[in-house]
Amino acid sequence: QVQLVESGGRSVQPGGSLRLSCTVSNGTFNDYTMGWFRQVPGKEREFVGVIGWNFYTALAESVKGRFTISRDNPKNTLYLEMNSLKPEDTAIYYCAVQATRYTLRSTEDGYAYWGQGTQVTVSS
Repeated sequence: QVQLVESGGRSVQPGGSLRLSCTVSNGTFNDYTMGWFRQVPGKEREFVGVIGWNFYTALAESVKGRFTISRDNPKNTLYLEMNSLKPEDTAIYYCAVQATRYTLRSTEDGYAYWGQGTQVTVSS
């Protein structure tokens, strides 16, 4: 089964930056469309961004201009570069593999495999 492992989450001050990573194994990473989601306790999981197998990208309006999604296929790794962080960015961040590769999806039901999440905390 496809395995995803997120890393890079930590506590950071408002205005700071982080880069999250997601390493994928037991799958053909180059063929996958990959997404980032985030979730806070008691709330719905929220779409953050997606990057296609063809490197096309889409970002949620709440993070556009601050976050960048990218991938490094030789490393089987997905990235989320997070800049100008705000307290409302505090969440567990998850990476996921889309069930199909051809159309960029922004809802949870479009994804087949998920990582365990990494905690990002933005506070003074």
